[in-house]
Amino acid sequence: MIDAHLHLWDLQRSRYSWITPELGPLHTTITADRAEAELTAVGVERAVLVQAEDSVADTEFMLEVAAERDWVAGVVGWVQLDDPEVAAEQLERFTADPAFRGVRHLVHDDPRDDFLALPTVRESLGLLAQRGLPYDVPDAWPRHLGPTAELAGALPELTVVLDHLGKPPHGRPDFRAWREAFTAVAARPNTVAKISGLQVRGEPFTAAGLRPAWEAALELFGPDRLLWGSDWPMTLLTAGYAGTWEVMAELLGELTDEEQCKILTRNAQRVYGLAPNPEEA
Repeated sequence: MIDAHLHLWDLQRSRYSWITPELGPLHTTITADRAEAELTAVGVERAVLVQAEDSVADTEFMLEVAAERDWVAGVVGWVQLDDPEVAAEQLERFTADPAFRGVRHLVHDDPRDDFLALPTVRESLGLLAQRGLPYDVPDAWPRHLGPTAELAGALPELTVVLDHLGKPPHGRPDFRAWREAFTAVAARPNTVAKISGLQVRGEPFTAAGLRPAWEAALELFGPDRLLWGSDWPMTLLTAGYAGTWEVMAELLGELTDEEQCKILTRNAQRVYGLAPNPEEA
């Protein structure tokens, strides 16, 4: 199995300004040793590290970990997308490392509502497409889910990864509006979605609570275009790694073995161009 969405951070290496004391167990350095213990406990062999800060320092940190840990299958880092010249330089540097497998920007923290439509950003994302690198979009609902569909349509050669199913508003009146926007993203053949980050702080994390979003994802994307990710350590605020996996395993258990294999392994390998597990090579 491959966890397609896991975070590490080192508060001594960079600011991570969103990680405040109010976030309790997240307000600490999250080490590779700690992550490995969580993965091992539930039988997950490898994971993709995903950026937690829009900085070079965070990307460098993850690549250093990847060089030291066989369980790191790849890194989704950051480049400065709103400056194509800088983005090109950073891509040239980072792609020299085979662990660098994709790019993400914390668009939900960016004050620009039109970030995904900026000509400079589109130009930089074209550079990703030329290199075969996918682009992850986090926490898209409500500001950026519609623009994600527009982006995928404008750059059909770019693989667009919708993190966390676009952050569906479970049980709220705007769930129908989310589903409509989610449907538009799924209609683009160059999009995939991650079943990740679906926990809501202060609410129980259950299969029943996730089922409406889960069923929408299966209907609209299908098992061929879905990836599973834990979003740990964000899950420390809810069910933890093992508790999150138990809920997802319940839902995944309703699928065929072939469908589970796609969501848990093969799709991540294809989307991020991951090398085989060393034990399989």
